[in-house]
Amino acid sequence: MSDPGGWTNPDQPRSDLPPAPPPPAPGPGRGYGKPGVIPLRPLSVGEILDGAVQTMRRHPALVFGVSAVVAVVSGALEFAASYWLLSGLPEPSQLGAAATQEEQMRFLYDSTGRLAASGGVTVVISLLIRTFLAGFITVVVGRAVLGRPVTLREGIAELRPRFLPLVGLTVLVTIIVAVATVFLIIPGIWMWAMLSLAAPALVLERGGIRESLKRSWRLVSGTWWRVFGVLLLAAIAATIISMVIEIPFGVGIGVGSGSTADLSVGNQLLSTLGGVVAETLVGPFTAAATALLYIDQRMRKEGMDIQLARSAGAAQ
Repeated sequence: MSDPGGWTNPDQPRSDLPPAPPPPAPGPGRGYGKPGVIPLRPLSVGEILDGAVQTMRRHPALVFGVSAVVAVVSGALEFAASYWLLSGLPEPSQLGAAATQEEQMRFLYDSTGRLAASGGVTVVISLLIRTFLAGFITVVVGRAVLGRPVTLREGIAELRPRFLPLVGLTVLVTIIVAVATVFLIIPGIWMWAMLSLAAPALVLERGGIRESLKRSWRLVSGTWWRVFGVLLLAAIAATIISMVIEIPFGVGIGVGSGSTADLSVGNQLLSTLGGVVAETLVGPFTAAATALLYIDQRMRKEGMDIQLARSAGAAQ
């Protein structure tokens, strides 16, 4: 990854880099070998998902450590925002049967406003935190594919100049997909898949927002169903894992609560804790699978397995 030639956009060749050494001869049935978590050849769906798991297994302290910190910070901020905005909100039963229409409307406006504010704050926090995690995991995957070590300092240093453009890209993609979904569900899903590889392209190729969107569009074009299938399978697996993890935290909700307020705080705390644990495990998997899908598409369409083999050979 420290060698940008391995990830360079083929439409913008680098003339300032020294000639790369030739890659090793391809092994029988294995492409250009397997220096890291995946073989350097077009991947099967199972190899993409397995590569995501292998990345986490090879760098457990780094991946789960950063993911846990991110999940705890995100959960704490979301809990604080929710508790601050929703505390003191009256329950519908407190209005009573004798409540006037004016009191009912005031309650409705107040409740809707607080819920909207809480949801907005949660979305902003989640966007920033998850964007950082996805970018960081993409950096780790880029190293893991070549079998290279990576430290926390190196990962953050590599992501730092890309983080703000990555946030801007994530916001833009979210808006585009949301607008497309408003008109019809199908266009939203289609746009989601078409732009799904823009983030890893921005981080690894170090291009701009517009260039990264074009790169994703080009890489997905002609293989939309395959890309969508891999993303959907990864999302389903992540959802199932999250549900299994969060079930135990929902069993004890409300036990020992002496009042509605206590029950509400207990619900939020347990729900937040379950979400933190689930996100710590699921977040890296989803981000790694997306990054590996990007790499797979480049190997299929642009012969990047040769570039990666050269980079891996130069590092040996």
